[in-house]
Amino acid sequence: MARVTLQTIADQVGVSRMTVSNAFSRPDQLSPTLRDKILAVASELGYVGPDPAARALARGTTGAVGVLLTESLRYAFNDEVATTFLGAIAEELTPTGLGLTLLTATAHDDVVPARDVAMDGAMVYSCDPTSSAIDWLIRRRLPLVFIDQVPAAGIPSVNVDDRPGARAAAEHLVGLGHQRVAIITGGVRRADGLEPAGAVVSGSAANEGGESQVIDGYVAQQRILGWLDALTPAGIDPPVVRLAHCTPEDGYDGARLLLESDLRPTAVLCFSDAIAQGVVQAAYDLGLRVPEDLSVIGFDDSPLAARMRPALTTVRQDVLAKGRAAAAALTRAIAETRAGTEVTADHLLIPTELVVRESTAPPA
Repeated sequence: MARVTLQTIADQVGVSRMTVSNAFSRPDQLSPTLRDKILAVASELGYVGPDPAARALARGTTGAVGVLLTESLRYAFNDEVATTFLGAIAEELTPTGLGLTLLTATAHDDVVPARDVAMDGAMVYSCDPTSSAIDWLIRRRLPLVFIDQVPAAGIPSVNVDDRPGARAAAEHLVGLGHQRVAIITGGVRRADGLEPAGAVVSGSAANEGGESQVIDGYVAQQRILGWLDALTPAGIDPPVVRLAHCTPEDGYDGARLLLESDLRPTAVLCFSDAIAQGVVQAAYDLGLRVPEDLSVIGFDDSPLAARMRPALTTVRQDVLAKGRAAAAALTRAIAETRAGTEVTADHLLIPTELVVRESTAPPA
């Protein structure tokens, strides 16, 4: 079967090749009657439209933006906070015609996504700041937006106001009378860039001494600072479990390390609701009651928090607002870059709020 081209359709309709092209890419240039006729002939001949790659080359755009993740792509589909965040981005991008491409920071068979994938711009979402993938995006001079990263000069950024939210959670426990408070945090890495092997326990949140090779991510740093803002004045030096990942399974393992110790905490502050779910399950498996024997506080206020039994006390962040703000900042940066104007490098902080439910109570 002969290949159908724009010229094939033009010959059939009796118009120029440019007129057929306009029917697909610039419909405002044609009358509705003529455009409908061209599209009808194209459909009859089995023509679906101009080649996307050729059209992108001609326009100098790809129609796609990337989201760089340090975690595996499976995390993006399994974690409720991540899926809500990505869904908000996709919804915000829909009117612009831009598509979403998920990028891992890891190379596969000599393919480096941050270096090799065609895109008009990218969002860097809660990634290791030393990752070579971020360096590739910067070197490509792509419009960028940082989300849950250390704000950088000249790059728009969106962050959650983590420190005040964490402070409010710790103040809630101190106000209830807890003195034996522990922390389980996530998103850590080793100084050599390798993944920590399992849970890492340190004697305090300072992360000094033997655990100095383990580095908290930016969000974890902010939340630890917030927790300590309330715990330190109360004379509480919390033991800390540091996890590479934020799954309920990791939270469960981390909680067992704390709850089976000689000096069991009466309350645990968790980096995320997913970790908190694992902590609650570990407590039940050890015969402890929540909140009577152990108070648990999460972070995020994901749908999981309200589903849990008991319902989880947590810190709410507006993930939808964060996703929409990130997408809006990137589309603006892309437009400014194309226009040759300076990129608006605003730093937006999404507020947090403590949501008190049933998983916290005074110590027994």
